[in-house]
Amino acid sequence: MISFPNAKINLGLHITAKRKDGYHDIETCMVPIPLFDALEMIIDKKSAWTSTGLPIPGDPKDNLILKAEKLLKKDFPGLPNLNMHLHKNIPMGAGLGGGSADGAFALKLMNNLFDLHLDDFFLEEYAAQLGSDCPFFIENRPKIARGRGEILSEINLSLQGIHLVLINPGIHVGTKEAYAGVTPTSAKVALEEVIADRSRWKEELVNDFEVSVFGRYPEISEIKSKMYDLGAFYAAMSGSGSSVFGLFEEKPKATDWKGSYFVFEADL
Repeated sequence: MISFPNAKINLGLHITAKRKDGYHDIETCMVPIPLFDALEMIIDKKSAWTSTGLPIPGDPKDNLILKAEKLLKKDFPGLPNLNMHLHKNIPMGAGLGGGSADGAFALKLMNNLFDLHLDDFFLEEYAAQLGSDCPFFIENRPKIARGRGEILSEINLSLQGIHLVLINPGIHVGTKEAYAGVTPTSAKVALEEVIADRSRWKEELVNDFEVSVFGRYPEISEIKSKMYDLGAFYAAMSGSGSSVFGLFEEKPKATDWKGSYFVFEADL
């Protein structure tokens, strides 16, 4: 059985408070985009894990797909072994939620493969144990995220027909590094109110990480500026970076981005 975990972008990202547990409270609107990994699982005699595509750093035991399997097997100890393969296409450490999507889609895939009949509420509970962004990918549609990112609420938002340009310059921005440059403040205006009026996005839909990240990495700031030069009605860094996206009413003219950049375009 195969599934295709997708990336996300953030429309605004406001850091509202530092929590006692060491995390931060945020407010953001997450939107799925059609940039995919590929995840395959088959029931086998022995457990196996392989990957292709972009190299995945770190200990494989820390991979959210394997952690998702461990979570379910803890509550369903009779589950058979899985042979799993991931083709990694979504850049990592790029603010696109690729790892979180992989973990969440692994839960959904195992739910179907093993006929567990877990509804989305329970899958989101498992996903929250994997990571803050993971619950979003269970229903996988535009949502307002608060708390650590796991408190989700519906929003009436459609970007159908909008053209997306996404650039990842290959600069790794550590999450701790990004948060270190942000001073939490309470939200002055409800995010839902800003999202409802696209004319307000450029000035009011702000990613709080941009100030500190742009200061350290001017190249990321330059990509955002270029998006507006090309005619984007909104451009921003996604998550804690370093990917930058632009939203366009019409597809912009071909642009010579640096050959080392990861460039993705799609109609939403």
